[in-house]
Amino acid sequence: MSVEISPALNSTAAAARPRWLRLRHSRPFTLALLMSCMALLWVSPFIWMLSSAFSTTTFGEEMASILPRFPLTLDNFSEAWNSADWLSLYGNTLIFAFGTFFVQLFTITTAGYVFACHEFRGKQTLFVLFLVQLMIMPVVMMIPNMLTLKTFGLLNTLTGVMMPYFTSAFGVFLMRQAFLAIPKEIEEAALMEGCRWWQVLFRVMLPMSWPSLLAFATVSITYHWNEYLWPLMMLNDPDKQVLTVGLVSFAMGAESGGQWGVISAGTLMVCLPLMIAFIAFQKQFLRSFGFSGIK
Repeated sequence: MSVEISPALNSTAAAARPRWLRLRHSRPFTLALLMSCMALLWVSPFIWMLSSAFSTTTFGEEMASILPRFPLTLDNFSEAWNSADWLSLYGNTLIFAFGTFFVQLFTITTAGYVFACHEFRGKQTLFVLFLVQLMIMPVVMMIPNMLTLKTFGLLNTLTGVMMPYFTSAFGVFLMRQAFLAIPKEIEEAALMEGCRWWQVLFRVMLPMSWPSLLAFATVSITYHWNEYLWPLMMLNDPDKQVLTVGLVSFAMGAESGGQWGVISAGTLMVCLPLMIAFIAFQKQFLRSFGFSGIK
């Protein structure tokens, strides 16, 4: 035997629920709506850049609309590519970003291993001095670094631009924490088998610290790819400039003619390699940050 409940009774029961219970059920929808609005606000400049880069519009219309205007075209990319020596800019940026990271790969792993696995007098004091570097603004060190590089004759060279970044306090701290998480017995077993310290480091410790290393690689390469002020101060030769400096020089000339579509196309060309790398290795990036404890 079934009992039917009238719609009026259902509405009465719903109205009789406590107000806090009704608000509790509405919170997920409100939170999702709020987060969607914030995400749309955050991504709107990128949407405008895509719209402007692929659209053919007049000067008065380009700045106002975020929606693309059909037919879409690649003329802005062609004009932007012909307006600067992009191959040289890409090459210099790759040397700067990846060359710096490969040197850091050696310095941060060896320093992190020493701080994590070896005992010596003044170890804690020296490690604190490493961490103090994180509290110093990079801008404060630019003039002393330039004077030092001038003494070595490395001004206006890519080597001079990379040299202040050859060590990283953040990288040393990250790798030290990763090595401390590895059981001491594994290192002792490798040493008992006859491994030297560098064999223990590169054949045992590093493969077990891969997530932390990938997290640092993401931070380091992205930071140096987007670096602007230091290369601007160090490099005078246009043939040695990096993408960010070349983009600003190119955009200043295009802005004077109101060519916002060309500027957007050039900006997208600078961001595109990092975007492709993130899309291709998104799961590995997020997993590496999770395992390394970065939040």
